[in-house]
Amino acid sequence: MEQRLVARQAKSDSSKILRLVGVGGTFDILHSGHVTLLRAALHSAREVQIGLASDEFVERMGKTHNVNPYDARAQEIRRFLKREHALDRTEIVPIEDEYGPATQSPDLEGLVVSRETLLNGEKINKIRQQAGLPPLKLLVVELVLAKDGNPISTRRIRGGEITPTGEMVKGFGKE
Repeated sequence: MEQRLVARQAKSDSSKILRLVGVGGTFDILHSGHVTLLRAALHSAREVQIGLASDEFVERMGKTHNVNPYDARAQEIRRFLKREHALDRTEIVPIEDEYGPATQSPDLEGLVVSRETLLNGEKINKIRQQAGLPPLKLLVVELVLAKDGNPISTRRIRGGEITPTGEMVKGFGKE
């Protein structure tokens, strides 16, 4: 819901659009939740920096499922950005930790986060303030829910439970 508010605000008053926002994640199997997050970033700023977890960072995360290689994930994001006509105003950068360049970039004005990652956004702002940088505007996007009311996630998609759009997979969980 908040995402729609950000998008509507950006379309109705261009003076409220930030110059540069960041958004970050693993973005493995681009699903409806990722699309919502990326669209919120695209609607809230003229330029978007997308922090994409490097293969090494993914390995350190200890995920319980396989994750596509960095290049494959970056290519999928580029395909999405091309469909959104946004390739010319976005940059994909590898990140090695949950903060990426957001703690040090003086040009960054905002950060698009989900409710799930809001705490990281708040930590980033504390680190920025300690470094003498202004805090980032935190634009919070609600998690996108699957048809069963639970959040869409790559883990659930890889487990055969749901599709990337949140549809339930027939026969999942039935004996």
